[in-house]
Amino acid sequence: MNNGENRRLNGEAEEEDDDDDANGGMAAWERTYADDRSWEALQEDESGLLRPIDNKAIFHAQYRRRLRSLSSLATTARIQKGLIRYLYVVIDFSRAAAEMDFRPSRMAVVAKHVEAFVREFFDQNPLSQIGLVTIKDGVAHSLTDLGGSPESHVKALMGKLECSGEASLQNGLDLVCGYLNQIPSYGHREVLILYSALNSCDPGDIMETVQKCKTSKIRCSVIGLTAELFICRHLCQETGGSYLVALDESHFKELLLEHAPPPPAIADSAMPNLIKMGFPQRAGESSIAICSCHKEAKVGGGYTCPRCKARVCELPTECRICGLTLISSPHLARSYHHLFPIIPFDEVSDKLFHDPRHQLPKVCFGCQENFTNPGTGNSPGIRVSCPKCKQHFCLDCDIYIHESLHNCPGCESFRRPKSATSDD
Repeated sequence: MNNGENRRLNGEAEEEDDDDDANGGMAAWERTYADDRSWEALQEDESGLLRPIDNKAIFHAQYRRRLRSLSSLATTARIQKGLIRYLYVVIDFSRAAAEMDFRPSRMAVVAKHVEAFVREFFDQNPLSQIGLVTIKDGVAHSLTDLGGSPESHVKALMGKLECSGEASLQNGLDLVCGYLNQIPSYGHREVLILYSALNSCDPGDIMETVQKCKTSKIRCSVIGLTAELFICRHLCQETGGSYLVALDESHFKELLLEHAPPPPAIADSAMPNLIKMGFPQRAGESSIAICSCHKEAKVGGGYTCPRCKARVCELPTECRICGLTLISSPHLARSYHHLFPIIPFDEVSDKLFHDPRHQLPKVCFGCQENFTNPGTGNSPGIRVSCPKCKQHFCLDCDIYIHESLHNCPGCESFRRPKSATSDD
C-alpha cells in the first residue's frame, strides 16, 4: 500500500514538472500577467511614487525628433526629393524568423508591419512602385513585381508566411539588382532589407555584389531584428543607405515607417529629366475590353491609355503595350507637399504660462478643444505653435497637420485674396 501511494505521488510530481516546463518555468501568477505585463507601463517620478507612463508624450517626442532631423537635413544640403521611387522590400524568412523574441514571432511581427508600411508607402508616394522579395533556404524568391497596388502586395505576402533554411543576402541583392537595372534613369532605385538572421549563406563573394549595387546607384537600407552585422553595415555605408537594429516591436514599426517618406537625393547624383506621362480616362461601366494587366476580358471600370488605347485596371501603372507611365492628377497633387514640406512647429515654453504679459489661447486652433481639459487626451500645458502664423495647436493636431494634412490651418486662414485686402 505504501509503495502504491509513493508511485501515485511520484506520478503527480512528474505531471507538475511537465506543466512547469510547458509554461516556460513560470509561476501561476506570472502566467496570469504574462500577456498583460502591466508593470512595464509604470515609472518612478521625482518623489519616488509610481505613475503610469504617458505614451502619447513619448510618441510625440519621438515624432518631433524625426521632424527636426529631416528639417535639418533639408536645410544643410542642396537636395531634391525622389518622388518617383522603385523600392524592393527584401524580407528574411529563414529559420531565424521563427524566433519568438518578438511576440508571437519575428515573422508574424514583420508581416503585420510590412502590410501597414505598404499602405503608408503608397499614401506618401502615389507615383512610386514597390515589389516584395523573400529569402529562405538560401534562395531569393520574388513574391510580387514592381507595381502600384497595395492590395496585391499584401495578399501575396500573407499567402507565403513560411520560414525555413538559411538566409542568403547575396542572392537577394543579385535578384533585386537585376530588376532595378531596368528602371529608367529618372527613377530612384531603393532596397529595404528586413533581416532576422545572424549570418548569410552566400554562393560567392558578396563584396562584389555590394560594389555592383553601388555602381547601379541602388540605395540599400537594412533594419535588423538581431545584433548588428558587419556586412549589413558595410552594404549601407557603400550605397548611402541606413542600418538600424530594432529594440522591440514598437521600435521596429517606427524604423520601418521612416522609410515611407521619399528620401532626399543629392542633386549632383540625380539629374532632372522630363518624363512623358499619360492621363487616361476612366472607361464606361458597360464597356467590355481585354485588360492588358491580367490578359482577360473585363466588363466596366478600368482606364484607357491615351496613346495606344489599351485597358489597364488601376493607376498609377505603366502601360504594358506602349510603356507610357499612366497617372491621374490627384497623384501629382498628393506628391506636391514633399517638395515644400511644412516646417516643424515650435514647442511653447513653460515660462509663458506664468507670464502675465502673454495671453495664451485656451483652445487649439485646429480642433477647438480646450488645452487644459483632461477629457480631450491632451496633457495640460503641452502645446506647439506655428512659427509663421503663431497659432497654437495640440499634440494630435500637430501630428495630423504634418503627416496627413500637409497644410497649416492658421496660415491658410490668413491667405485672403488681394481684392478682399484692398476693400478692408
